[in-house]
Amino acid sequence: MAAECSIAAAPLRYWVPRGVYRPQADTRLLRRALRRESITARTDVLDLGTGSGVLAVEAARLGGRVTAVDISWRAIAVAWFNALLNGQTLRVRHGDLASGIPGRRFDLVLANPPYVPAPGQAPPRGIARAWDAGPDGRLLIDRVCDSAPRVLRPTGRLLIVQSDLCGVDATLARLARAGLRGDVADRFRVPYGHVLRSRLGWLREQGLTDDSTTEELVVIRAEHA
Repeated sequence: MAAECSIAAAPLRYWVPRGVYRPQADTRLLRRALRRESITARTDVLDLGTGSGVLAVEAARLGGRVTAVDISWRAIAVAWFNALLNGQTLRVRHGDLASGIPGRRFDLVLANPPYVPAPGQAPPRGIARAWDAGPDGRLLIDRVCDSAPRVLRPTGRLLIVQSDLCGVDATLARLARAGLRGDVADRFRVPYGHVLRSRLGWLREQGLTDDSTTEELVVIRAEHA
């Protein structure tokens, strides 16, 4: 059992088994942005790719009516358990991003999609599915940007976190083409984790990094233009 690094006064408790993405700096950054949003008992929140469910549980603790979606059955079970552990209720759905909630719209959509550039075109398998996102790192980011207008209510907001390695300007431009106006809401620089360190040579060959061993994590907030 672990306790989330304290951003909230009351610690958020969670359990994460092997095979499910463990909350890290990107989770904490998105959680900080989430806590700045206005959330009431009438706010419908969607957590796309919920993983451990930590962000969904936090949104529920803030008072929202939360739906959590993930393609991994194990993640779905863990999100449900972590909600129970914190005395919260989630609507948990199995599905591939927005396909898990057809026809529904929300006031706030959260997304911490896989964004790590990965060599090769083969779909990731196992736990790597939680971070590998194709050669440019945009495999899931672009899908979230394209689907967001269909799941957001007219006054809804999207919060998405990513690395600068996969193009912040590219995300803002993609959102604009989808009819959403986006801005950088928060950012934080962190050292490369073990995955990025293990493929540093490849990243340099692709021109995705130079001699840096740090990346900037960015939260983008978007709403209908």
